[in-house]
Amino acid sequence: ELAAQVAENFETYAKNVKLTKALLIGGVSFKEQDMLIDKGVDVLIATPGRLLDHFERGKLLLTGVQIMVVDEADRMLDMGFIPDIERIFSLTPFTRQTLFFSATMAPEIERITNTFLSAPARVEVARQASASETIEQAVVKFKASRREREGSEKRAVLRGLIDSEGDKCTNAIIFCNRKTDVDICATSLKKYGYDAAPIHGDLDQSQRTRTLDGFREGNIRFLVASDVAARGLDVPSVSHVFNYDVPGHAEDYVHRIGRT
Repeated sequence: ELAAQVAENFETYAKNVKLTKALLIGGVSFKEQDMLIDKGVDVLIATPGRLLDHFERGKLLLTGVQIMVVDEADRMLDMGFIPDIERIFSLTPFTRQTLFFSATMAPEIERITNTFLSAPARVEVARQASASETIEQAVVKFKASRREREGSEKRAVLRGLIDSEGDKCTNAIIFCNRKTDVDICATSLKKYGYDAAPIHGDLDQSQRTRTLDGFREGNIRFLVASDVAARGLDVPSVSHVFNYDVPGHAEDYVHRIGRT
């Protein structure tokens, strides 16, 4: 989703320059992407795995790369993409300019920047884990009557919170820590008459795209999401964010509530 958004925005950036682009992501046939590559492109916007797939198939030569941008480096680390990134670095010339974007600087990210970047300038745009002061935040303490009823009672609390916000809650992203809980929560909300849909990494690309479009267009009011699926998404005018589960890292909390 993030790669597709960048590609969409690139249309705006490149409106007055003669730069061509290709979007290389999984879940889309190789044939369409091959046609773009065969014409010759100036800018590749790609997920690491699909970029390497094309390289292995002899479709790409990376020795002429002048600029390499790695976005969401910390999330790529969480998803196990770092070996792919290191391989891509090794396939591009040492003389390239490298731009590395990361919400946090984990030791592994530091190691990669030290290995592959030459005397880089470091620019920090905000204190780590600092939430916007303009976002109103609240915490709800909940204890189940019995352990086996925890899930259903917690979902009832969520529905109560949504209802208590009334018309102020025009739409919302609801975050769960596990994909199974994303599905359960979305199914439960739909059962009780709420316009809800799940989004997580196990759903296929076309389904995720349809869900996101539905949320943006207002046909889906509640997007139940995992952290990975929602990272970097550009969805305007989200009125509420509900943390159904408390995230494991402070940075994830900041990213979650930053969606509103």
